[in-house]
Amino acid sequence: MSRQAVHRDRYRRYAELAAEQVEGRDYRVTAVRRGSGIAVIAPHGGRIERGTSEVARAIAGEDLDLYLFEGCLPSLNFETLHLTSRHFDEPRALALIAGCHTVLAVHGVADTGERALLGGRDSLLACAIADRLFVRGVRAQVSGHRYPGRDAANVCNRGSSGQGVQLELSDRLRGGPLEPAVVEAVRRALLYRLSASEP
Repeated sequence: MSRQAVHRDRYRRYAELAAEQVEGRDYRVTAVRRGSGIAVIAPHGGRIERGTSEVARAIAGEDLDLYLFEGCLPSLNFETLHLTSRHFDEPRALALIAGCHTVLAVHGVADTGERALLGGRDSLLACAIADRLFVRGVRAQVSGHRYPGRDAANVCNRGSSGQGVQLELSDRLRGGPLEPAVVEAVRRALLYRLSASEP
């Protein structure tokens, strides 16, 4: 059983975390608004879930909105700073995604294989990403796993459409040889969504 399966968050909401942890020392927040209508977020970035910040930055590129919440503690970042997605209410994150019709949340899952678990309420986009991952040699699963991400309060579903995608990447997909394929597949699916939404 992974640590994520048995973990209980130290804090129930961001305000509790911010009352005890110091921004700029213990954690940092990045919010880049580009007006794209699509936000790529890593709510457990930095040292909380290794490699998720880098993947989110690469997917967002220079044109999609980007949000990162990054742990900077010398140790125990996951145990101290992890806020479950349905409790993740950092104000800058909510302000950014409120203006976006599509939200993709990048997470890390403690899995030694090479697979991506897709969840969230935007099943069409999740399936489109899974298809693009598959043709690039990345195993992707859209159902039957423990991270469905269907809760309306899940941060990935709090954009203007009320539905987004949660992307859980195993350890070897973050920083490993398949990471570029993951980034390309997800980014292409998001850009296709963006082009389809333009008048």
